[in-house]
Amino acid sequence: MSQTGYVTPAATIERELEIKKSRFIARAGLVADRQAALAFVEAVKADYPDARHHCWAYLIGNPDTSASAAMSDDGEPSGTAGKPILNVIQHKGIGDVIVVVTRYFGGVKLGAGGLVRAYAGSTQQVLADLPLDEHRPQRAFTLAFDFADEQPLRHWSDQHGAQLQSIDYGPRVTAQLNVPLEQVEAFEAFLGAQGIERLGATDDD
Repeated sequence: MSQTGYVTPAATIERELEIKKSRFIARAGLVADRQAALAFVEAVKADYPDARHHCWAYLIGNPDTSASAAMSDDGEPSGTAGKPILNVIQHKGIGDVIVVVTRYFGGVKLGAGGLVRAYAGSTQQVLADLPLDEHRPQRAFTLAFDFADEQPLRHWSDQHGAQLQSIDYGPRVTAQLNVPLEQVEAFEAFLGAQGIERLGATDDD
């Protein structure tokens, strides 16, 4: 698996474009999976219930690899909305992103070419202003250790950008920790030195 990160949305933003009296309102944001993407679309529909179209596209995962993607024309002529939105997303190299473009029809037909330009232009505009974060691939570790090992583990995590996701105090302490892939080798060495038991590990790209 590649150890290179990719950029993701750091916020949800909206931008509006008016073309021949039609209003195009583009909203972009962060989504982790298809379920979150569809919920994002429903939230936009709830905010603009009287709009004629809510066209969208999303791309989940690393945009440089075989990421998961989908799109919808939502009643616009086939290929004139979802595909242009997705094309712009793919050219921007952003992962875990959705763009929903809501259209209020202004009474003037734009034609297929005009629609493609409008939906692509709306997507360009919102993505140009979108603040971004870097997504760093991580490995999730499940660990078991004695109570005395907790403080050294927390200290190592703070020093190396690892994130403690959960901790459970039983007869032994169990914890889940996300470690950046470039730090995994050092973490394995730390576990060995401390005598901390590794119950499992999974990669998140």
